Amino acid sequence: MQELDISATRLTKFMKCSEEELEEMYLSESLDTLVLLRWCKILEYDFFRIYCHHLILYAPVPEYSKAINHEKGQNIGLPQFRKNIYSEELIDYILDMIRTEKKTKLQVIEEYGIPKTTLYKWISKRTVIKS
Repeated sequence: MQELDISATRLTKFMKCSEEELEEMYLSESLDTLVLLRWCKILEYDFFRIYCHHLILYAPVPEYSKAINHEKGQNIGLPQFRKNIYSEELIDYILDMIRTEKKTKLQVIEEYGIPKTTLYKWISKRTVIKS
């Protein structure tokens, strides 16, 4: 709000709330999605992308063992591969963490469940990091 030089008056009119309610939103741990959508519009920033990236990074990997009927030895479904799910922003963020040594390659692989080969392809293609 300050960076975009948006006045409190304009913000209260756009958000259809009082200044006290704005203060509550600032201090709130969570916001209703419609309220968050209004924030996205007024600040011209996609806050939902943060949550999407979080879901991508922390989504559980499907258990492929469930896809096989062990009694009959038959496939009951094909595994779902998570290919091309990483946005450019997410890749840049992860590579920046490694470049600035906030996390090691091993930490990224373990914490975010990114396959080792995928991470090393990002590194080699972008030549941002010296292996």
